[in-house]
Amino acid sequence: MKTLILTLTLFTFMTSITIFQFSNTSNLDDWQIVDDVVMGGKSNGKFNLNKYGNAVFSGNVSLENNGGFSSVQYKFKPIAIQNSKAINIKLKGDGNSYQFRLKKDQNDYYSYKKEFNTNGDWQTITLQLSDFAPTFRGRILDIPNFNSDVLAQISFLIANKQPQNFKLEISKIWLD
Repeated sequence: MKTLILTLTLFTFMTSITIFQFSNTSNLDDWQIVDDVVMGGKSNGKFNLNKYGNAVFSGNVSLENNGGFSSVQYKFKPIAIQNSKAINIKLKGDGNSYQFRLKKDQNDYYSYKKEFNTNGDWQTITLQLSDFAPTFRGRILDIPNFNSDVLAQISFLIANKQPQNFKLEISKIWLD
């Protein structure tokens, strides 16, 4: 009996939570592009599925009119993540640096960000939840890093302070 309880306890702590698994039949209606055009910029991002069923976040970042970013965000009903320590993303980047952002509440004015680099090949990026820093409009806030038991929004953002084309192919996003 003790072995069964221990096994179930370990299973509970080791269970991963899939946030999104992309496929040819994925519904992308809850994914939304947010570019610097909301502030007068001229960047242009797109988000769609390719023939392999992977999501593709692509476009152009422009610095015109004080622009400089493109993002795609996914809002969902809050999920319990109290046993999760890291978020994993299976992706193929273009060699650019990106930010991955989290929100515990969609109504928060700030989000938590962690930067990652891509290398042009398929990678599984693992980001520790405790490493996500609170940020608002590019500034780090004087509050603790991410430590919530719930998650309600994720985003990919590119803002490398240079005009550039970008392309990020995404297969799966999950928590461990």
